Amino acid sequence: MTRKRTDEMSFFEHLGELRKRIVWSLAFVFLFFLASWTVVGKLYHWLSLPVLKFLPPGPGGESKLAFTSLAEPFMMYIKVAFISSLFAASPFIFHQLWLFISPALFPKEKRWVVPFVFATTFFFLLGGAFGYFIVFPLACKFFLDIGSDFTAIITINDYFALAFRVLFGIAALFELPVLVFLLAKLRIVSARFLLRYFKYAIVAIFVLAAVVTPTPDMITQTLFAVPMILLYLLSILIARIVNPGEKEEKGREREE
Repeated sequence: MTRKRTDEMSFFEHLGELRKRIVWSLAFVFLFFLASWTVVGKLYHWLSLPVLKFLPPGPGGESKLAFTSLAEPFMMYIKVAFISSLFAASPFIFHQLWLFISPALFPKEKRWVVPFVFATTFFFLLGGAFGYFIVFPLACKFFLDIGSDFTAIITINDYFALAFRVLFGIAALFELPVLVFLLAKLRIVSARFLLRYFKYAIVAIFVLAAVVTPTPDMITQTLFAVPMILLYLLSILIARIVNPGEKEEKGREREE
């Protein structure tokens, strides 16, 4: 059976389908944003713990972040609710992504919808958790130790801008196994290809670690790089499972 719909759809039909999926994704984000807003105070406290636990107590005996403009706390709460809504809505967003790419697949391939949504959500949340529990606390401690000779006045705007970058940057990078699975199914990459460029991938991973992680120390960057290397090795295994006949085909080509 030949692929249809995607090959037959015009450019504007593609744009229309993409717009539809984006609108649905934004609708889910908005619904979870409203839900997050009802508990935004608790979410703020939870997201600020990585830095608050390293800050010295303030005048009232409690560590707090600072703000420098009247509207800054309100904007910060919006950011907190938005960050939370993106993570909460991630299964629905990935489902919309699947609905966008599924017309290009064979009928038997469209049955991957549940594994695809589960895997993308799992690795996205795993990356976010890794950033929150491992990378971000180490980054906060590193910066505060460097500035221990000074008085720390950390604004909520600067803190959550950094939190957004770290959490979503790492969560996105943890989608590597799912991306490789799709590329392997489309025969764009293979296990042989990934193994051949493994040493270059190591260099690229450490470069990404230097970009995504906010600290320049090798310990934090290595803590980020090691899981990424393991994910790359997992991706090689996934590519091998997706195309199990690749090795045999290469062997036959050499014999001929």
